[in-house]
Amino acid sequence: MALIRSVSGIRGIFGSHLTPENLVTYAAAFGSWLNGGTVVVGRDTRTTGQICEDIVTATLQSVGCNVIKTGVAPTPTIAMAVLHHQADGGIVLTASHNPAEWNALKLMNSRSEILDEKQGQEVLEIADSGRFSYVNYSEIGEVTVDDEALLNHIQSILDLPYIDPDMIAGAGFTVAIDAVNGAGSHSMPLLLEKLGVKVHKLNCTPDGLFPHNPEPLPEHLGEIRSFIREHDCDLGLVTDPDVDRLALLDEKGDLFGEENTQVAAFDFMLSDNPGPVATNLSSSRAADDIAESHGQICHRSAVGEIHVVRKMQEVGAVIGGEGNGGVINPDLHYGRDALAGAAMFLQLLANRKISASDYRKSLPSRQIIKEKMSLDELGMDADDLLALIREAYAEHQPNTIDGVKIDLEEGWVHFRKSNTEPIVRVYAEADTEQEARQLSEQLISRIQQETQR
Repeated sequence: MALIRSVSGIRGIFGSHLTPENLVTYAAAFGSWLNGGTVVVGRDTRTTGQICEDIVTATLQSVGCNVIKTGVAPTPTIAMAVLHHQADGGIVLTASHNPAEWNALKLMNSRSEILDEKQGQEVLEIADSGRFSYVNYSEIGEVTVDDEALLNHIQSILDLPYIDPDMIAGAGFTVAIDAVNGAGSHSMPLLLEKLGVKVHKLNCTPDGLFPHNPEPLPEHLGEIRSFIREHDCDLGLVTDPDVDRLALLDEKGDLFGEENTQVAAFDFMLSDNPGPVATNLSSSRAADDIAESHGQICHRSAVGEIHVVRKMQEVGAVIGGEGNGGVINPDLHYGRDALAGAAMFLQLLANRKISASDYRKSLPSRQIIKEKMSLDELGMDADDLLALIREAYAEHQPNTIDGVKIDLEEGWVHFRKSNTEPIVRVYAEADTEQEARQLSEQLISRIQQETQR
């Protein structure tokens, strides 16, 4: 797989696709796009993080940017530091849930948002043109270190008017945290301790040596599931390496499912802070159910954090997120934040005096399955296939904001083209996994028949 360039960042396997040369190219392009100014730079715990940080920092200096380094820190902490310092932008060196050999540059604007399509395209055009704004020796940027970024972020969470640390402490929670040896290794236990929670730490050595696949999916979480049952924990929390995604487990070691992280956050926020909510097209219909139960509307955007953020800003959403475990709380910043999500969920349990498993039972029961269609096998390109799907299901007025999504009474199916593989991804949801799979197979079969005509 080659270097993946998207409007929001640059991602690849270090040493083969993500090289020092292209780290320089894209850091110089970003700094030139900013016309100097101040950039906050931070990273997760990957073993390539330090060398990437050094290269990126020096390159930013060379185009006249002052750099504030946070060192190892969660992505949301770095976003909060951009706001705190009123910086012109930020770069997070993280490949999120990708395996350890990957790294990436995640680019933020002055509002700490992931770059939108227009902003990202401008940076890519500078990179492709090679028109970098290198400065002379007397104008090289300065480097400072922010040792308080994490403490400031955590304090901002504790200061939210609907977070009551004393009440959470009084509930006497015992929580297990699996930080996959990522940037949550120190940050998440520190937050929990400040909330008065007894903490059991699993995989909280911040060395970037992931003990299991870092994507927080059920098949990767056997260790913490067993630990919760053996040590009578009230809750389990799992973060990805850069701490923008959160998975929840109840006191029985059963997973909520990543989709329900944002559903719980919506439920919590809307209980006392009514307003619109927003998520992406591929997230569970349970988000709509919860919003409707509070008399509110769930708005939908294209898949991707910045698309959700723009929709939130458009409709004035009080909370947003994505079904991958991402909670976006605009009272803090417009980005996914696992620390904020964890505090909100603990407060929900404390407020309602309910166990995690009983709360899970109260949520809408829906199941999402994920399939794919091979473009090579069909002999079609993605755009032609999506056009065919749109035409075949025209009577259902499909949503074409991002691929083609077909909403039916019994569920929905969403077809999206992959940016990295010759496939179209197929997500389907219904009340049960079997019904979701049947719905997906039914639509895929019809489309395959259409392609053979």
